Amino acid sequence: MAQIGIIGSGFSSLSAACHLAKAGHSVQVFEKNPTLGGRARQFKKEGFTFDMGPSWYWMPDIFDKFFGQFGKKVSDYYILDKLDPAYKIFFSDDTITIGDTMNKIAKEFDRIEPGSSIPLRKFIAKAQENYDIAINKVVLRPGLSPLELVTPETVARVDQFFKTISDEVRKNFKNPKLISTLEFPVLFLGAKPNKTPSFYSFMNYADFGLGTWHPRGGMYEIIKGMVRLAEELGVSFHTRAGVEEILVDKGRTNGLRLEDQREFTFDIVISGADYQHSESLLSENYRQYSQKYWESKTYAPSSLLFYVGFNKKFKGIEHHNLFFDTDFGKHAEEIYDHPQWPSSPLFYVNFPSVTDKTMAPEGKEAGFFLIPIAPGLEDTPELRAQYFDIIIERLERITDQSVKEHILFQESFCVNDFISEYNSFKGNAYGMANTLRQTAFLRPNLKSSKVKNLYFTGQLTVPGPGVPPSLISGKLVSDLIQKKSIVQ
Repeated sequence: MAQIGIIGSGFSSLSAACHLAKAGHSVQVFEKNPTLGGRARQFKKEGFTFDMGPSWYWMPDIFDKFFGQFGKKVSDYYILDKLDPAYKIFFSDDTITIGDTMNKIAKEFDRIEPGSSIPLRKFIAKAQENYDIAINKVVLRPGLSPLELVTPETVARVDQFFKTISDEVRKNFKNPKLISTLEFPVLFLGAKPNKTPSFYSFMNYADFGLGTWHPRGGMYEIIKGMVRLAEELGVSFHTRAGVEEILVDKGRTNGLRLEDQREFTFDIVISGADYQHSESLLSENYRQYSQKYWESKTYAPSSLLFYVGFNKKFKGIEHHNLFFDTDFGKHAEEIYDHPQWPSSPLFYVNFPSVTDKTMAPEGKEAGFFLIPIAPGLEDTPELRAQYFDIIIERLERITDQSVKEHILFQESFCVNDFISEYNSFKGNAYGMANTLRQTAFLRPNLKSSKVKNLYFTGQLTVPGPGVPPSLISGKLVSDLIQKKSIVQ
């Protein structure tokens, strides 16, 4: 049995902790913040509840599989509701409603572009095949070798790694609203659709095929469930326990020094914190990746977030709402190609209290607003206020109702907070983008090449950004450790 210390308590860290504790190891988790969950923390105020980070529950099979590996069910820890509609997309002259079945979605596509349901069903059937390969083959590999990508299934689809999502979508659909609808899901991977391999259309199956769900009480219920499971398995947790240094002796990690100067001895250390920050906890000669390396990579966006309590219910909005009433392509360029504050941003609004009464007091609404922005931008109170006014005005205009006068309070979170709260490189929100040159073995490694018994997990390593991939990342790193039967 090994003594294992884990830095951070996000999804990947909790996943690794559970798997390693189940295997009989002694596991301790260290979280710098007062509450567990990493980016998936929760904020409560005046009877309102807000998930501070992830708000979309996709790929329910991944969560089922995770809990199933411990002889448990999702329902042992939280209650899931399937959303209908899954979400709305607001354009300048129309609204697309994505229902909870393919038949409903196909009907909506035909309303926008007659006959488009035929190529849609073919596209989603192909996306389902890719999903099966991705989830059951590709993402379960630890990213140690390019040969991991070589399977009979991937070889048969090699062209899909050199065409993009945009190529695939625009070949089959002409209506710009439908194109935006089909290109949107890959934004969860943190990259532009025209830079993302078409193989990643499996995200469209995750969307249309598997549906959008909501854990009653919010996404933090998943964290609470995983923590409960971890504690049942014997994991110990330390909050307000920021790590100052990963201790190394003769090329081997042997523990952690906390910011309060307490030291803990471990046989193995795993960091689920931001990868670049994790390596900064080592002396320079033990770091695998230089500052130039980190600067050269393509990162998923940062976000300007608002948590807003309203004193009334609103009409015409759903649990998830996307406002695509401006130029999708231009906003993407202002994130990736010419980083700057967006001239006319797309934005997302989550009103969880539309479907979940526990998220806001009766007759009131909890609103979570998100504007994707480039990482590393200047972040000031004035800019936050300016962009809040922009999106509230558009929400009022597009939904034809008064909103601003019903605000009880608002809180914001942006680049500076991602850095201070999560030690996030450039304040990125989702890790490293899954572009072709940053996929699988081309991502930062799960295992340190310079320090024995030091491992990494989370959205900057394999398989990539998002909650389900983070669960898988924790399993991958635990499998690597398990395969190493004797601590060297």
